[in-house]
This record gives sequence, C-alpha cells and structure tokens, in this order.
Amino acid sequence: MRLAALLALLLAAPAAAQDHSAHSAPADPHAGHDMSAMEAPAAAEQTDPHAGHGMQAPTGASAPAPAPADDRAADRYWGAAAMARAERAMRREHGGGSWHQLRFDLAEVQLRAGRDGYRWDGEAWIGGDIDRLVLKSEGSGSFGGAVDDAEVHALYGRALDPYWTLQAGIRQDLARGSRATYAAIGVEGMAPYWLQLDAALFLSTNGDLLSRIEGAYDQRITQDLVLQPRMELDLAAQDVPQTAIGAGLSQVELGLRLRYERARAFAPYLGISWDRRLGRTADFARARGDGTGGTALVAGVRAWF
Repeated sequence: MRLAALLALLLAAPAAAQDHSAHSAPADPHAGHDMSAMEAPAAAEQTDPHAGHGMQAPTGASAPAPAPADDRAADRYWGAAAMARAERAMRREHGGGSWHQLRFDLAEVQLRAGRDGYRWDGEAWIGGDIDRLVLKSEGSGSFGGAVDDAEVHALYGRALDPYWTLQAGIRQDLARGSRATYAAIGVEGMAPYWLQLDAALFLSTNGDLLSRIEGAYDQRITQDLVLQPRMELDLAAQDVPQTAIGAGLSQVELGLRLRYERARAFAPYLGISWDRRLGRTADFARARGDGTGGTALVAGVRAWF
C-alpha cells in the first residue's frame, strides 16, 4: 500500500510543476498614471544632425577659375631673377624661338614659240610662329633681253590662327618702265581641302588700286610625284596707262606642274603654263608691240634653304 501511494505521488508532481495558474502578471510601473498630456515631439522640433551646417549648391562648370599663382616655389631656392631667365629660355625653346627660310615656289625656264624666257616666285622670312618679317619677289623676263616685270615686297606677317596669316607692308615694282610703289595688305594660308591661297590689295602712291589672287593645290599621285594645278588672277580698279594695266580683270595665268618630290627641300618639276592679258590691258600691250599671252612648256625646281 505504501508503494502504490508513493508511485501516485511521483506521477502527480510534474503536472503540478507545469501549472502557472497560481502566478500573477507583473505589475505595470505606469499603472494609474495619466498619459494623455504627453505628446510626440513636433517634426520641426526633432533634432537635425546637420543643423547649423552651410549646405551650398555644388559649384557649376561655369564658375570662374581660381586666380593663377603669382609666385614659384623655386624662387625661394634659386631666386626670382634666375627662374625668370629659365622661364624665358623654356618659352623660346618650346615655340617662342625664331627661325628663317628661303623658298622658291617657282624657279623655271619657259619655252615659248619664238621667245624663251624665265620666271621666279619666292620669299624669305625670319621670325617665330606669330610674328615674322617676310620678303617676297616675283618676276619674269626673256633670254637676251631686259626683265619684263619684277617686284619686291617687304611685309610684316602676323598669324591669325594656325592656318591664316595677315601680311602688311610695301611693294616696289622694278619692271621695265615702271617704278611704282604700293602699300600692300593681304592674307595667305590654307583653305579647306588643303587649297593654298594668297590674296592681296595694293594701293599706289598715285591712288591706283590693284589686287591679286593666287591659288595652288598639291595632289599627291605617288609617294614621290605631286601634281600641282596653279592659278593667278590680277585685277585693277581703274586704268593705269603708265604701267599698261587696264581696269577689271587684267591678266589670268593657269598652270599645271608635275613635281618629283623625293626630297621636299629640292623638287624638280615639268609642266605647262598658259597666260593671257585681257581687256584694256591687252590693248595697252598691243599698242607697245607686246604679245597678249600664250602657252609655254616649263621646267624648273621648287626648293628651300
């Protein structure tokens, strides 16, 4: 009997241990307190972690650049005078230097029916990339006779951009029966499609206004052969009897030359040239017994030094 009572007691003990009905809920610390007077803080009163910080808009691309530094750190060690000399030397060696060149675009013999002659067109210059002193000369003549026409230009050249140069100065004619002096202004450079252009206005001491336009294009045929079409137009605003020039388009020259350019500094060529005096200029030429133009076979060299 005692053993049965003990087993019944052991079986009843776990069930009693799992019974929480006798436990009461923990006391609420705010029980009995009136919470209606407390409100959540307003949005404007919440703490802003960036309060008081300047929040300027980011600087745009159009904002002015900062001022360049007006001193060099090296000045403190080598001295401002020594560094100024070094800067001038650097500028001279990297684009600020002076160069010179003598170039003949045309130096040729012209074979015409009954009258062989010669012609030249060249220039020499000295200066830098921006400013230059330019001397030009061109003319023609007949073998065994006097020079038919010759002129010399002394010009100041100022680069307008990488392709065009403004030139201004004086022109002096040395031709037969003409010693006219002109003020000259013009441009020369490279037009689109690599067309070489030279245009100028000339105003004489007598008030005569002349103009000249020259154009050439180098078409490479092979690595060594270059075909060059060339054109020259002379115009006048009025008749100039003392130099046998008529108003309007006074003279036209067209040429085609094939150049062997194995070395660009010395390139021989062969070609053909056609020229014609027009209008009143042709009348002046006939009156003094000169021809009005014709066709010539040419042989010459294009060179620079």
